[in-house]
Amino acid sequence: MSDIVKITVPDIGVESSKEIQVIETLVSIGDTVKNQQGIIVVESDKASIEIPATMSGKVKFIYIKTGDKIIQGSPILDLEIEDLEIKIQSSKNLIKNEENSDVSLEKTGINLQNNLESKDISSYEKLPLSSPTVRKFARELGVNLNHIKGSAKNNRITINDIREFVKNTLNSKSTASNRNDLLGISILPKIDFEKFGSIEIKPLSTMRKIIGDKLHRNWVNIPHITNNDEADITDLENFRVSINKENEKLGIKITILAFLIKAVSISLKEYPEFNSSLDENNLIFKKYYNIGFAIDIKKGLIVPVINNVDRMGIIDIAKKIKELSEKARNSKISPSELEGGCFSISSLGNIGGTSFTPIINSPEVAILGVSKAQYKPMWNQEKFLPRLMLPLSLSYDHRIIDGALAARFNSNLIKILTDYRRALL
Repeated sequence: MSDIVKITVPDIGVESSKEIQVIETLVSIGDTVKNQQGIIVVESDKASIEIPATMSGKVKFIYIKTGDKIIQGSPILDLEIEDLEIKIQSSKNLIKNEENSDVSLEKTGINLQNNLESKDISSYEKLPLSSPTVRKFARELGVNLNHIKGSAKNNRITINDIREFVKNTLNSKSTASNRNDLLGISILPKIDFEKFGSIEIKPLSTMRKIIGDKLHRNWVNIPHITNNDEADITDLENFRVSINKENEKLGIKITILAFLIKAVSISLKEYPEFNSSLDENNLIFKKYYNIGFAIDIKKGLIVPVINNVDRMGIIDIAKKIKELSEKARNSKISPSELEGGCFSISSLGNIGGTSFTPIINSPEVAILGVSKAQYKPMWNQEKFLPRLMLPLSLSYDHRIIDGALAARFNSNLIKILTDYRRALL
């Protein structure tokens, strides 16, 4: 037996007659929702607030849509509720006469869990205690809260609990499938592509699987922000070409990458936060300057590291780039030559593009992406001149580095590349 229950806007701490705007609807008609699962997100003058369902059931009708203005008591949706659920909810007087809505949600979850446990109702899951903000954070990461034990009072789940769970799960030695199950990440349905036409199946290489796991772990664990800018390398490019001509008989070819690596080491000294690593609650500042550069080989992407770049000249750096690149392509590079990096550079200069978001190579806290340099008309306060502009995309860990500091780092790097005499200062 079932019944229809109307879910309305509860008291969320604003004047009952004051309108708030719906900025996101989280469910659709036909969805099955659980008690305390978010159904809409509204925006008040002070914050975005997620409004949860107060019962479990199936969505039969939705009264509102994104952009609508609603007030306390406005209908949100109709839920088809099992009779047993109605009895359990009504017996606990859900979210009534509570001064603090967050405390109310906690007590509601505890009471309902106890009720369900005493009746041994296997069809209902225990409700993890958490605030709307925490549930939204979990949903954004695809985390199943039922797998997490909260560290706060009454096993309430906090944002830090979610972070630790994700970090521990991704660092575990379990299979990718098991990790996806723990995190609540839905696996795409298996599709028979052959019924649409001919196909060829090639298994992923071991290296590609390792790279994929590492990139996924870094992307999930690190809050990435990317600062995009351009450096005028017209003069630097002219200098590079002339140096290569002078050293042509020696077989030395200097690329822009060599200048970039040296310039980055100089900027790291100016902005030490970029030469650090996060270890639990401590920030480790490194006093050495080892720069990695990404190489695209047949088996995948690897990042050899040049040690103590601050003590090397441009020609020595160019020689080291050539040496490590040849080792990597011939599968002769050693593990020690892939470790100890402080900062990485990923260059797509020979391929193209105007900008991208490189993924940080943990435990580093930043990475520089370099796209293809192009001539552009640039204004010099009198006229437009053709200048060779190099796009730079700096991804950084926002837990450690703020946007203003990232912009300063990129700006400092650009000054060096624009006038390389600054490298002597």
